Amino acid sequence: MSTTSSPAVKKQNRLGFETAAYKGGRSTLCAGCGHNAISERIVEVFYEMGVQPWNVAKFSGIGCSSKSPAYFLGMSHGFNAVHGRAPAVATGALLANQHLTGILVTGDGDTASIGIGHFMHLLRRNLPLIYIIEDNGVYGLTKGQFSATADVGSKTKSGVVNEMPPIDCCMLGIELGATLVARSFSGDKRQLAAILKACIAHKGLSVVDVISPCVTFNDHEDSTKSYAYMKEHDDPIHDIHFVPFFEDITVEIPEGETREVTMHDGSRLRLQKLGEDYDPTDKIGAINALHASAKTGNVLTGILYYDGGQPDMFEQLGMVDEPLATLPESRVRPPRAALQTVMEELS
Repeated sequence: MSTTSSPAVKKQNRLGFETAAYKGGRSTLCAGCGHNAISERIVEVFYEMGVQPWNVAKFSGIGCSSKSPAYFLGMSHGFNAVHGRAPAVATGALLANQHLTGILVTGDGDTASIGIGHFMHLLRRNLPLIYIIEDNGVYGLTKGQFSATADVGSKTKSGVVNEMPPIDCCMLGIELGATLVARSFSGDKRQLAAILKACIAHKGLSVVDVISPCVTFNDHEDSTKSYAYMKEHDDPIHDIHFVPFFEDITVEIPEGETREVTMHDGSRLRLQKLGEDYDPTDKIGAINALHASAKTGNVLTGILYYDGGQPDMFEQLGMVDEPLATLPESRVRPPRAALQTVMEELS
């Protein structure tokens, strides 16, 4: 008697989609590149959170990091902008349709060098956007020169020593207006996934600086952005547990002090104390903690800062609920009489 086994049923999320619906093309980055691990986490969390993939707009600039959006969310909208200008493009796109979930993947050069002016003004506006910096400290497309986030004393693969102080993108994010700021390591799957879920639930600008080692140019003994350095100097400030609004579940929390933050959509972010008592809502405390860790050479990772009480850019502008791109001309163009009144007032 022959028996046939029925095919295994693939797991589906709350929208009825399998993981394949959230994947993109095959990566052409170097094997072992930290950027690929970040793309995998994006696929994972957008699937688990049940985000409609066609309702996502992804943006990038120029560099190895800017190739990443091709490797996730293939059903979404995408725009590859010029070097450092992705924030401006993302701002225009999301103003045209505020109901899109925006995700921008950039690099340390794209953000902290040529695009730093655009980054600064994005921080001021609190645009609802997930801004991921794939930070490897070098320019991977142009033979591994130092980027503006490289630490003092670090060496390139060719032996050149960096003497310039680094730009800390998280410090800028906290100081200038981002309402969720985090740092993680591409090799820490669990922490990075929890942070990205919090970003999806947050209604405001989320800046996530992810240390993402470049296996070709910056994964050697004298690098402070290597896998070995991060494994030795990673200093998590808390253990992160994320409870989505649509899951009525409990999370096993070990004994110890726990801080719970409610996100805009009702999801809950549970931060369990690890070592020092860290308050992510204390702006000055977060800045001081970053300064202190820089002196020791350790890298603080986790949710560094969170402020859920600030109005986002759409609220500041008093925008209507309908996407601007769908409004008829009669609602977006002033009538001739209004323009005539303005001209008379200026004459």
